[in-house]
Amino acid sequence: MVWLQGSLLGELMRGSGVWAYGVVNLVHILSVATLFGSVLVLDLRLLGAWKRVPLAALEQPTIPLAIAGFCCAAFSGVCLITTNATEYRGNPFVLIKFAAIALGLLNVAVVASLPAWRVRHADPLPPNHRRALAAAGGASLACWVTAAAAGRMIGYW
Repeated sequence: MVWLQGSLLGELMRGSGVWAYGVVNLVHILSVATLFGSVLVLDLRLLGAWKRVPLAALEQPTIPLAIAGFCCAAFSGVCLITTNATEYRGNPFVLIKFAAIALGLLNVAVVASLPAWRVRHADPLPPNHRRALAAAGGASLACWVTAAAAGRMIGYW
């Protein structure tokens, strides 16, 4: 954390004036909202909501939005943490947030490798594949809700 705070990025964030942190924080919040909103819609569909809406119709807009939201949230989050990284030592919510993000990303990799994901456009999808995708959607929601909640709690520790 000392290295992170003392990095060039940390110096830039602290030296960029009073508006820099606020603007980067706004970008972070909007990026997290984009990521979570996209994930929420896709995961609820995997869990069985909106069965009449083809998965392909939802995944086309949600997956690129989730990727863009994650990339912007990750970059802005790194910028934010470098500003005063040493203040986060001992904050359990930082560890919870990063663990939840890592598990959420691992879940993405697992889902992409599932046979159920490869045949997700089959109609009807076999029950075992529906259950596998529902489990993945539930795990994804749990990870991203935990990450968002822990991120919000960081400031209250």
